[in-house]
Formats: sequence, C-alpha cells, structure tokens
Amino acid sequence: MLDMMETTEPVRGAPSSRPGMGSRLFPGGVSFRVWAPNADAIAVVGDFNDWGDDRNRLVHEGGGYWSGEVTGARAGQRYGYVIWNGSQRLERKDPYARDVDHSNGPSVIVDVDSFDWAGDAFWMPAWNELVIYEMHLGTFNDVQGGEPGNLAMAIERLPHVAELGANAVQIMPLTEFPGDFSWGYNPSDIFAVESKYAGANDLKAFIKGAHGLGLAVIIDVVYNHLGPNDLTTWQFDGELEPGKGGIYFYNDWRSWTPWSETGRPDYGRGEVRQYLRDNGLYWLDEFHADGLRWDMTLYIRTVFGDQGDPGQALPDGFSLMQWINREIGTRWPWKISIAEDLQDNPWLTRDVDAGGAGFGSQWAANFVHPVRRALIAGRDEDRSMADLREAISSRYNGDAFERVIYTESHDEVANGRARLPQDIASQDPGGWFARKRSALGAVLVFTAPGIPMIFQGQEFLEDEWFRDIDPLDWSKKQRFVGIFRLYQDLVRMRRDRARFAGLQGHSVNVFHCNDADKVIAFHRWDRGGAGDDVIVVLNLANRAYDSYTIGFPRPGDWRVRFNSDWSGYSSDFSNHPGYHMVAKPGRYDGLDFHGAIGIGPYTALVLTQEH
Repeated sequence: MLDMMETTEPVRGAPSSRPGMGSRLFPGGVSFRVWAPNADAIAVVGDFNDWGDDRNRLVHEGGGYWSGEVTGARAGQRYGYVIWNGSQRLERKDPYARDVDHSNGPSVIVDVDSFDWAGDAFWMPAWNELVIYEMHLGTFNDVQGGEPGNLAMAIERLPHVAELGANAVQIMPLTEFPGDFSWGYNPSDIFAVESKYAGANDLKAFIKGAHGLGLAVIIDVVYNHLGPNDLTTWQFDGELEPGKGGIYFYNDWRSWTPWSETGRPDYGRGEVRQYLRDNGLYWLDEFHADGLRWDMTLYIRTVFGDQGDPGQALPDGFSLMQWINREIGTRWPWKISIAEDLQDNPWLTRDVDAGGAGFGSQWAANFVHPVRRALIAGRDEDRSMADLREAISSRYNGDAFERVIYTESHDEVANGRARLPQDIASQDPGGWFARKRSALGAVLVFTAPGIPMIFQGQEFLEDEWFRDIDPLDWSKKQRFVGIFRLYQDLVRMRRDRARFAGLQGHSVNVFHCNDADKVIAFHRWDRGGAGDDVIVVLNLANRAYDSYTIGFPRPGDWRVRFNSDWSGYSSDFSNHPGYHMVAKPGRYDGLDFHGAIGIGPYTALVLTQEH
C-alpha cells in the first residue's frame, strides 16, 4: 500500500487531452505524459512548482500511462518525475526529454517550434550519388585541452566538407552521454542532444547549414543497448528482477550485450518498441535529418557473445527494425537507413515485404577488410589480387549501392588500431609508401561499386588513431595539400555523371587479375558507351610499367582521366605517364579489344572515352 505521507492533499487534475509523450508546450502551459506501469502515483516537479511533489500529480490514463498539465510552465524550465512504487520514492528524468541539464541532471522543457526552418528546401541526393563524410562532433573542430568541440564550432568547418566535394555528413552519436568526452555510443538520454555539444536548436542550425552547402546529414543512432551509466530509463518505475533494468529492458539472459550486461532494450514490449521508433523518426522529422546509421544491428537481431546461446536470433529485434524502416520508407522514401551489421547479411538490405529488415544500405565488411589487408601487407607478394577482386565485385541482393564501402571508419581507426597510413608505414605515416598505398585505397573507395565513405581527416592523411579527446590536426590539410587535391579529384569524378556515369551504375567486371605482378583492372558501367564506360587499373607493386597490356570493352581512343602518380599530388611521385592509348581488336582478358598502358609503382589509373 502506498504511503503518501502527505500533510496536504495533492493537486489532482484530469489527464491531458493533448497527444505526445514527454513535455509538450501549449499556449499557457505544458502537458506531461510518461509510461510507468508499476507506479502507484506520479508527480511532475520542476522550476514551475518549486520542485514540490505535492502540487502536480499526474493522472493514470490506463495501460501504464500517466499525464497531466501544468498551467504557467514554460520553455527552459527544468523538471522531472517523482514516482511512488510501494515504499519506494523514485526521482526520475523524462525518458522523452528533448533536453537535459547534463547526463545526471534534470530534464528541460523545450519549445520545438522555436527554430526558423525558412529556406530549408534540401532534397536528399539519390543513393548512387552519395559520398559520405563520417564526423565526430567533439573532435572535428576543436583545440587540444579544455572542453570538446561543439555544434557551432563544427558549423564553421562544414565548408571544408563541401570543398572536398562530399554531399553527406554522417555524425557519430550526439545524444546525451555521461561526462564530457565520448564517442557517443553510451547514450543516457536518447532524445536529448549532448549538452556539451549545445542543444536542439544548435543541431537544427547545423543541419540547416549543412543543407545550405548541399550536404545531407545522417545521424548515428544506438538501439542495440542503452547506457550503461546515468541512464534515464534504468529501473524507471522500480526494480523487477535483482540487478536488471526494469520496464525498458530484458530482465533475463537477453539483457546482455558486449557494452552492458543488462542494457539491451526489450524489443518485444510494445511501449519500448514505440519509444525506439519515436526516437528514430524524431531525428528525421523534427530535425530534418536525411538518414539514420544504426549502430551494430547484429546485437538487435541476435544474442551473440558470452551470455545465452551465441547467435540465437531475437525476432522481436528484427521486426523492430522492419517496423521503423517501413515507416521511413513510407513517409520519406528518399531518406536512407544504413545498418552497421558487418556480417555481410543480404537480409539486412532486403525489402521488408520480402522478409528483409528494410535498410537502404549496410557497412561492407566484405570490402574494408580485404582492401586493408592488401594495402597494409609489408611485402608485395603478400597482396592477394583474388581477395581484392572479391572485394570489388561483391554486393548484396544484386544492388551495388546496398553497401557502404570504406577503408577507415571510427571502428577501424580507434582503440589502438591505426589509421591506414600508419598501418602501412608505422615509422613514417606521412612518407612515400603511406601516401602511395593509402591513395590506392582511396581510389578503390571511390571507383568500386558501393556508397563511398571516408572518416574525418582521411582526406589530408590524418595518421593519429581516433580518440574522443584528440582534435583533428588541421595543419595537415596544408602539409598534405596534394593528398587533399587527390581526394577532391576522386570525389568529383565519382559524382560527375556527365563524364563518369559508370561509377554511378550497378555493373562491374573485374576482367584483369594478375596475382604474379599485382595488377588488377575492372570495368564500371551504367548503360555503357562513351562518357559511361570507366576502366580502373591498379598496380599494387613497387615497380613501374612503360607498356602493360590489358583488355578493353570498346575500341578506339581511351584517355587517362586520373593518375594517382601525378606529381601534383606529391612532389616525390614519379609522374609516370599513363598514356592515352587506342584499343585495338583482339581478344584479351575475355574482352574483344586490348591496348597497352603505362603505370607507375603503387599507382591507379582511371580511363574513359570521349563522347
């Protein structure tokens, strides 16, 4: 029996007739709604009632939901809930709070309509045109020491991404987390923008500013676990099982994930599913974001690891992804949903109606690992052209753009794992070998089938492994200005449909695979023909060829449009001529025509025909 221990009768009203969870402004006040099925009573407390729990009691609506309205409450005021469960008196933040003071501070009422979106008429590029730039807000534009970078500081550097030529920014998780520094994969409040990054309107300004520069914004969301620290939803209305998380979480062996032994949300519970669904759509609707990148979906769809049965499926998690992706596809079919699953599972990107999870694309383990192995190997003879051929030609469900391809991401270059230049030449990450072979990786990212992605700083040879306390070294943009130009040229080529349409098409033929000499060549095309057919040749050995014969799909003049050995990219590159050559009749490499090219050591060439 609840012991109210009240000296005065609490103020009770009617439940709110206004829709929506959390705090919602209306003329003259604020409505509050919260889910707490085990509560005996709930009060909303805050700056508007001197934090007194005897003044504004919520009314039970049924189904575990409680609501009420507070006249005179306004935006900017702090608030929370007091929940009574038997003898327990629990002080809680709002799980739907759009702002919090900090990860263990109170919730804050937000006016969601206060931002001026006028002029924001951005339209997401087609997925085969996307070039993604992955960014961590705390380190993208910051100085060493002090507090992390914030959204306003990141906006100042957005023109750099536009100058590079990318047309999408993928932001690592930016919801509230404990402490000041984090990658963001330990969310405490999934509706609140991290207080060190600023607030909701600052994120909206970032997105509007990005849109004004022609940049889509993709937000990284974390639904495979919550917390583990300062977690709003933890035992929200009381403990159900000793040591377990309560109503928002599995309270059995399914609670385990690699990041928290008790932090996996209960994907089978309708209210929890609604909570995660509302969060996903929140970024796309209220913030005008253009897509979501889902962190490690493997741990949404399976229990996989040290607890339970390794690899056991979680159908409720899979159906949750289907539900959210179906809604995104129905409401905003031009917005993208990307899975990080890293199992090369085609069901992730298969349509929901066909039994798939409905993602538009997924990070491609079948690309990044074999490509990095080929580039990092210390001896030329250890580079596998067969593995590289598979990396170039692999796809999911016959769709080239159902995979995101990259050589660096926050996962690949952190926790002691080096950036690619340092992995190539640990003692000289800015030296010739590091520059030459990392450039080969860049060429593969921008010419192989897939959605290309780079990690912040990759475009100017950043070699420090990623840490959330270390800012990007922007001095490298001038030190390696030629490498930045190389990336610019590759991005422009990738997006130039008039002259390189084949790079936006689905078709690829790896027609030349010389493992003895470490040369590989492939043909990209959309419809085929001049201005469409693209030939890419890579020499992964430390030797040059004045005349190297390969096959060609069409006769006539083929011109070298890109040569990674150009001295304009670095003064110590050899500028070995790639030659503009004529393909002549005669079967070679399974094609009807052939010709000889020149190619430098550790060099890539891109050739096309004139219209």
